[in-house]
Parts: sequence; C-alpha cells; structure tokens
Amino acid sequence: MELDVLHMIQGLHRDWLNTIMIFFTTLGNGGLCWVVLSIVLICIRRTRKCGLTMLLGMLFTFLLGNVFLKNLIARPRPCMVDRSVTLLIPFPREYSFPSGHSANGFTAAFILFGYFHRAGILALGVAGVIAFSRLYLFVHYPTDILGGICIALADACLAFLCIRLWDRRARGESA
Repeated sequence: MELDVLHMIQGLHRDWLNTIMIFFTTLGNGGLCWVVLSIVLICIRRTRKCGLTMLLGMLFTFLLGNVFLKNLIARPRPCMVDRSVTLLIPFPREYSFPSGHSANGFTAAFILFGYFHRAGILALGVAGVIAFSRLYLFVHYPTDILGGICIALADACLAFLCIRLWDRRARGESA
C-alpha cells in the first residue's frame, strides 16, 4: 500500500517541481540547514537557549534515529524494493526507517516553535516540504516520515526537559 502512495506521488513529477524537491531535500541533508540555524541562534544572546535546545534535540534525534533505529530495523528503502523508478538524487546508502531528514527538521521546528511561534510555523512548513520531498524522490515510505516526526516530537520534548533541568540547577533550584 505504501508503494502505491509513492507511485501516486510519482504522477506529480514535473521538471520545475523536480528542481524544487531536489533543492529542499538537499537543504535537509544531514540536518545541515538546521544545525547552521542553531549555531546562528546560539550566537545571538536573545535566542541562545533556543539554539542550544535545538542542537541538543538534534543530537538525540541523530543518536536515536540514525545510529540506533535505522540499524536495528534495517528497513530497505522503496528505491531498493522497486527499482523501476529513476532516482533524481544519489542513491541513499542508509536504511529507510525513520527518515532522518524528517526527524531532524521536525525536531528543530518543534523546538523553534516552542520558543518563537511565528518562526516555528515557518520552520514547520519547511520541515514539511523537506519531508514530502523524500516521498516525492522515492527514497522514503510514508511511515518513515511519520516515524521521523514522532521521534522528533519525543526528542524535542526531551531536549526541552534537559534544558529546563539544566536551567534550574544553574540557578540553584531543586528539580
């Protein structure tokens, strides 16, 4: 059934849309755009805590998603299962579940939303387009994306909790 959804999405392909989807998927490679945003936020005093929380959340996401779950579940990507679709990007080497692009993007976006709602809404939109690009480019199943979003929510909450506990300890309060 998931392959049917992906094949339906393949029907949306247009040259101009291919370019946009490749751009957004590249933007999400390795979570680099989110890491850069975090570093920029850390450099600004007013947004420092948000940037630190984002980096911590994405570290959790990398460890849980990319290091642990991808290798534990070892789900082949759709482009490995159905080789009839010509890929527009290089063949990904890692396993499929969960989507690292989705997990990183949504972790950063959820955290940004927690600190700055308007910027967070924009970040959630960008994370959503990056996630959709992974379906469009036939390198993830829909459940990979949903799994990445669930991991992102859990990791964002854990990062908020860790920063909150760290803040309390720094102020000398008991947890």
